[in-house]
Amino acid sequence: MANLLELYVKLVGLILIGFFLGRKLPTTVPTGLGQWLFWVGVPVSIVAFLRQADLSAQIWIAPAIAHLAIFLGAFLAWLTIKGQAYLTNTTFQHPTQGSFILAAMVGNTGYIGFPVTLAMVGQDYFAWALFYDLLGSLFGAYGLGVALASRFGDGGTNYWQMAQAILINPALWSFGFGLLFRQVSISTTAEFYLEKLGWCAVALSLALIGMRLSRLNSWQRVPQAAVSLAIKMLLVPLLLGSTLSLFGVSGSAAKVIVLQMAMPPAFATMVLAETFNLDRDLAVTSLALGVILLLMTLPVWLWLF
Repeated sequence: MANLLELYVKLVGLILIGFFLGRKLPTTVPTGLGQWLFWVGVPVSIVAFLRQADLSAQIWIAPAIAHLAIFLGAFLAWLTIKGQAYLTNTTFQHPTQGSFILAAMVGNTGYIGFPVTLAMVGQDYFAWALFYDLLGSLFGAYGLGVALASRFGDGGTNYWQMAQAILINPALWSFGFGLLFRQVSISTTAEFYLEKLGWCAVALSLALIGMRLSRLNSWQRVPQAAVSLAIKMLLVPLLLGSTLSLFGVSGSAAKVIVLQMAMPPAFATMVLAETFNLDRDLAVTSLALGVILLLMTLPVWLWLF
């Protein structure tokens, strides 16, 4: 309970700080901070926390479960769309269908998932969250996500640009470097400051979430967003979380996987909505509501698993 209260104070506090700063500061500030975190902050934190992570377990299961969660979310969203059309003889427009499915399948397992995992489970199991994000969510967003956005949207499809989004992603490269750097001995002082830099990047990531939320002015599409979030943040973690023992995943590792599955929609969903002319209002509303829903569901998942 103490850990959860501490997490809420840090999580809500840093997001609120970012929210108020986002209202006051020029738009160039969150853009610049986002660029710095993308190229420097998040990669440094990955390298730092990988040094303490336990890689002895079968963590390669994490990305496999991530892909299962992504496909299950997309499938349940598709079933919902078809069921709504069958029962009411009406259906969402194609752009709305695209945003609805994306919000149900891809989670914010990096900027929000990492700090939640570190606070609630600790650095020993950080690798599970890392593998889930970089080898699961990243490819889900810019692989299946791009294919679906292209199918339901009417924007131009530049697959090379989307491939570049994965290939040049510094988080992915720092992941490989961090695995090698684990074998290198450094001084206690250097280890200390590297870890502090990692935590600073985590704090700034949460502040950036608040800054971005302060720019979201649309709260339309609440009913559709609520259904999509119910699939993404409730049904999928519950269904797959109850089967984790079949994969040999239990204890703290299972808790990490469930928490990652229960994260709100990723900002990549908004990027894809902008790129492929999907329903931007639904994407924006899902992002905002998802962060609020996370605060209510976290105790449930920690209690269940």
